[in-house]
Amino acid sequence: MIKRIKKRDGRVVEFNNQKIVAAILKAMNVTEAGEDIVLAAKIADTISKRGSEEMSVEEIQDQVEMELMKSPRKEVAKKYIAYRNQRSLARNAKSNEIFQEIIDAQANDITRENANMNADTPAGMMMKFASESTKSYVDTCLLSEDVREAVVGGYIHIHDKDYYPTKSLTCIQHPLDKILEHGLRAGHGESRPAKRIETASVLACISMETVQNEMHGGQAIPAFDFYLAPFVRKTFQEELKKIGSYDNTDYSHLNDVQIDDYIRRDLTGMKGDARIVQHCINQTVGRVHQSMEAFVHNMNTIHSRGGNQVVFSSINYGTDTSAEGRCIIREILNTTYEGVGNGSTAIFPIQIWKKKRGVSYLPSDPNYDLYKFACKVTARRFFPNFLNLDASYNADPAWKADDPRRFEHEVATMGCRTRVYGNSFGPKTSIGRGNLSFTTINIVRIAIEAMQAEENPEKRLAVFFEKLDWALDISAKQLVERFNFQKTALKKQFPLLMNGLWLGSDDLGENDTIENVIKQGTLSIGFIGLAECLIALIGKHHGESEEAQELGLRIISHMAERVNGYTEKFQLNFSFFATPAEGLSGRFTRMDKKKFGVIPGVTDKEYYTNSSHVPVYYHCTPEHKAKVEGPYHKYENAGHIFYVEIDGDATHNPEAIMSVVDLMDKYDLGYGSVNHNRNRCLDCGFEDSTEDLKVCPHCGSDNIDTLQRITGYLVGTTNRWNRAKLAELRDRVVHE
Repeated sequence: MIKRIKKRDGRVVEFNNQKIVAAILKAMNVTEAGEDIVLAAKIADTISKRGSEEMSVEEIQDQVEMELMKSPRKEVAKKYIAYRNQRSLARNAKSNEIFQEIIDAQANDITRENANMNADTPAGMMMKFASESTKSYVDTCLLSEDVREAVVGGYIHIHDKDYYPTKSLTCIQHPLDKILEHGLRAGHGESRPAKRIETASVLACISMETVQNEMHGGQAIPAFDFYLAPFVRKTFQEELKKIGSYDNTDYSHLNDVQIDDYIRRDLTGMKGDARIVQHCINQTVGRVHQSMEAFVHNMNTIHSRGGNQVVFSSINYGTDTSAEGRCIIREILNTTYEGVGNGSTAIFPIQIWKKKRGVSYLPSDPNYDLYKFACKVTARRFFPNFLNLDASYNADPAWKADDPRRFEHEVATMGCRTRVYGNSFGPKTSIGRGNLSFTTINIVRIAIEAMQAEENPEKRLAVFFEKLDWALDISAKQLVERFNFQKTALKKQFPLLMNGLWLGSDDLGENDTIENVIKQGTLSIGFIGLAECLIALIGKHHGESEEAQELGLRIISHMAERVNGYTEKFQLNFSFFATPAEGLSGRFTRMDKKKFGVIPGVTDKEYYTNSSHVPVYYHCTPEHKAKVEGPYHKYENAGHIFYVEIDGDATHNPEAIMSVVDLMDKYDLGYGSVNHNRNRCLDCGFEDSTEDLKVCPHCGSDNIDTLQRITGYLVGTTNRWNRAKLAELRDRVVHE
């Protein structure tokens, strides 16, 4: 006897034979003879008694067809079969429509979900076909019913859901020194350890490119300057050996000579060892510069993920004060300033300057000259962004100025904003760790429901926080379920990532699961639309009202406290994220507008404001923005970012960049960047900051676009932005 039914979406529900009766009657209604309730009930009773305890919907429908064909009403069987086919076509219609849009290379929110991916290429199309198909599978087979309902209801969003079945992780900060010192082994090939700067820069590229194919998020190097610095000295020593071979002289006594800085100088007037050393320095600087050029060029041209996307790469640097480390910093900055190709701004890697008092920020600091140069580069090329190691939540008491491996105690970030540092199950470090997956809560929808449920302000907030706690709990449940799925993956499924890059993976056997080592990673719960949430609750956002700011901090601190509590509850590293919403910024808004209509200040745009940002349309000074947004960063321990929009040509105004970094220092902001105007000719690559440029002065083309930052990273053309982000771009105002 049938007791349970397994539905198409994977759910198992209690059997109800009246549904069989109803389906048969629907088919009978479109025949000349009409309904026969007795026959329908008899068939339903026969099937329910004959079936096994648990059957699928399809199996029962097959039984209905057979019984109808054996009955006097064979014409009903034909109608029933036709009805089944129509329902099947209807279920597939939406997928077919999506696939056709991909085939036609239509610019819509599906094909423009990720601005860093070209979905018009064959590889990009294949990725989108797979992505859209896989999302449906996840909904049907991998999500529990309450989680699926929360997703469908527009309360939460599972990021990178299409990668869910692969068991892949989000991102990692590469311990590049392991590869440089021991070589690279990726399961299908290997390389020897690096001996010179050229090899080291290439291995840095290969490491990030290879692991990008094993993960669904970004790749970063946490201490680019420290890792590559030893190869500057090795290159210098190689130059000594080379010149020695020319004049048949042994210069090995100069191998470890004191070098204060690697600066190119004219050899005129120099003699003896001083001349030899300076010549080798000059040659070394040239090779380092070429290596940095090759590194940046490769990161903008080497494709991963099936050949449709460049590596989503980031590098952190700025605190190595050795002559060799400074050489790496200087030449990566020189390369970035000069640009790639015809002088175009490099989109990747996202570069992050580590700002630290006593090292790389104040005029008395050893790397202050490079900090000033970094600001000059940012004024022209958008990068580097700035990571504030002096922020109260970034400072680490284990950091010592004389520790050669002090970078292990410096937080590093992904360029988009992702931050991984605290660790309840291992060492506190960013290196060899990353995020496992993250899920975002639509706090705007919760606020709208509270607004409509209660007019009394106190009762309204009570409704809001009760629903918010439910959304937090369901998000945590979903992340734990995904972790339990991810942890069953085997080491051999990640040939490079789990071959020493991920913290603790050295000890795994090929057929061991990755469970024990990925506990070092983080599960993050994020949020979107604090501004709109506050407007729904009290009528104003946090940028324009002290009352709203107070409530905003109450909401965010409450969420952070609850998320941090999940670490103890589930014995996993949970963290709280200021979500970098790209495709999501419009998805939630469309859903809420459809359900609740247009609500002024809330659903009247095509996007929700990212995380805890002051709305992009709100006119205020950079300092006001910093003062408002700064207090939120300490709660957003999974990542955050502070933006300032400046007007005009920033190329000759690095002081404007420095003033923004000063605001970060003053208001305890953890990570920030500066946006400014930059035109780009899509035909020849020419760039300048002329306002309303229509024609390229270099080639005469009118194919001009604006180089802009989308969610922490640059995009070479806004043609790949979705509607919501384009609407946000149009609304951005200058902070002055």
